[in-house]
Amino acid sequence: MRSKVAVVTGSRAEYGLLYWVLRELRDAPDLELQLLVTGMHLAPEFGHTVAEIERDGFAIAQRVECLLSSDTPGGVAKSMALGLIGMSDALERLRPDVVLVLGDRFEIMVAVQACLVHGIPVAHIAGGDTTEGAFDEAIRHAITKMSHLHFVTNEQSACRVRQLGEDPRRVHVVGNPGLDHLRRLPLLDHEALGTALGAPLAPRNLLITFHPVTLEPGESERQFGELLAALDGLGADTALWFTRPNADTGGRGLSAALDAWAAPRAGQVHVHASLGQLRYLSLMAQVDAVVGNSSSGLYEAPSFRIPTVNIGDRQRGRLAPASVVHCAPERDAISAALTRALAMDCSAVVNPFGDGHAATRIVAALRQMPPRAELLKKHFHMTGDANG
Repeated sequence: MRSKVAVVTGSRAEYGLLYWVLRELRDAPDLELQLLVTGMHLAPEFGHTVAEIERDGFAIAQRVECLLSSDTPGGVAKSMALGLIGMSDALERLRPDVVLVLGDRFEIMVAVQACLVHGIPVAHIAGGDTTEGAFDEAIRHAITKMSHLHFVTNEQSACRVRQLGEDPRRVHVVGNPGLDHLRRLPLLDHEALGTALGAPLAPRNLLITFHPVTLEPGESERQFGELLAALDGLGADTALWFTRPNADTGGRGLSAALDAWAAPRAGQVHVHASLGQLRYLSLMAQVDAVVGNSSSGLYEAPSFRIPTVNIGDRQRGRLAPASVVHCAPERDAISAALTRALAMDCSAVVNPFGDGHAATRIVAALRQMPPRAELLKKHFHMTGDANG
């Protein structure tokens, strides 16, 4: 009998990281992929990216609607409640042997909570990272404690997971699965990319994503305004390629501010709800810098030898290679960081997040996982002096 592996995805970025894992699971003769799609994938305002998943040839086992039109704290909490109900219903119907999740978004946490009470083991990708400027930090560590297998992106993260009391035998350093694209996915060349984007690249190009800073109430729009003010200082020969903010608290306000700012700059500013993995990575490979506070500037951009301007605290604490320039969320600091980044030579940068073989390692570990009863009985493993 094939083992049933349910995978939960709720956002465009997370799906991009999971793509090759999903491919290997789908093609494995001894495993059955059950794909649960939720969150932003099902919302038109975020690009209705469930259509992209279907175009990629994946069968969707369950759609779990949860995202309300409100992104206030109350709205997000209610979305989480709906997600918990929907995930519980899906698990009862599908009865997977293990649920695989990635990252730290709220819809992923409620999926894991449902697994906890249903007695279903959880395998978690990218635990042990630290991002001190968002409530994702707490969500990620909470998911780690509710998980039973840990697929981490680097040795520092492995140490943190072990420090949280997880069994070292269940912690696997696999790398970032998003880097598998760089080994397997043929990217678009300059001309084909311009056609796919609907506009040609300019002499200089920036790829920009700015998400809400959820641990700094009232700060997201101010910080985003500082970024836009810094970008206003760039010449007309620089094209600005934006991907919209995610569905975290305050994301819709940022999206509205972006639309208002972009409208009179239509020839220079290009806004996309979702570029899809092929266009996004092809564009990243050809821009002059990545700008904002998205993890992709730290995860994927270094593999292209592209500099990143990382703004504010949202990614604070995450492992960062030499191609990343950190700056305060103030227009003068952002402008100075842009100037520095655009003058950098990143040709010798080494990405610390793996070698592009993460998907194969993850699927191999899933094949060898212990029986459910053994996985579910967790013990707190001490590291070092218990009295320290």
